[in-house]
Amino acid sequence: MGLQDVVRWILPREDHFYTYLENLAVASHDAAVALAKWKDPSTSGQSVCDAVQVIEHRADGIQKELEDALALTFVTPLDREDLHRLGAELDDVVDLTNLAARAIVLFGLSSPTEAMVTLIDTLVECTKVLRNSVPKLRKHEYPDLVEAARELRKSEKTGDKAYRDEISRLFRDDSIDAKTALKQREVLEDLERAIDHCDHVATTLSNLAVKHG
Repeated sequence: MGLQDVVRWILPREDHFYTYLENLAVASHDAAVALAKWKDPSTSGQSVCDAVQVIEHRADGIQKELEDALALTFVTPLDREDLHRLGAELDDVVDLTNLAARAIVLFGLSSPTEAMVTLIDTLVECTKVLRNSVPKLRKHEYPDLVEAARELRKSEKTGDKAYRDEISRLFRDDSIDAKTALKQREVLEDLERAIDHCDHVATTLSNLAVKHG
């Protein structure tokens, strides 16, 4: 039995912290899936925005519970700052997904462009990896966390390229008026930032794997 295993056996189990993180990861994927319904022509931007908003409120509640538990618990399964950082980063993914949904309504976009669909699909895939990989912290499956982090980084690069290519097209294509370009850019930026925050989570997960593995 290794030293880490001995420590885990001696110290009291506070598995509810893992539950908070897993629930936040689920919320990140639920928010992305709710946003993806905008691809359906029969689904209005307002209904998508409302659905994502509900999930965002749920995630905020989970993050608050995590923070309250940190304030009341002496021994935690991971370092307190690591738990707080990972929870905050997962909550940020939901917040940014919500911002993208709100921008859809704010700027009156009726349907996603091809580039937006690519970014939305990338976000769904990234959050799916988060949903599936965060529970591996509880099981101490650290090599799998490292692999998940690599997968997330690849997806982030794909999303970043799609974002940059579309921004370039918007401001080079003379047939697109400036107002339309600016509206689309706002949504694209929020989507790209949500994907980028998935990469931040990947870095944190990778660091935790190295730290505890």
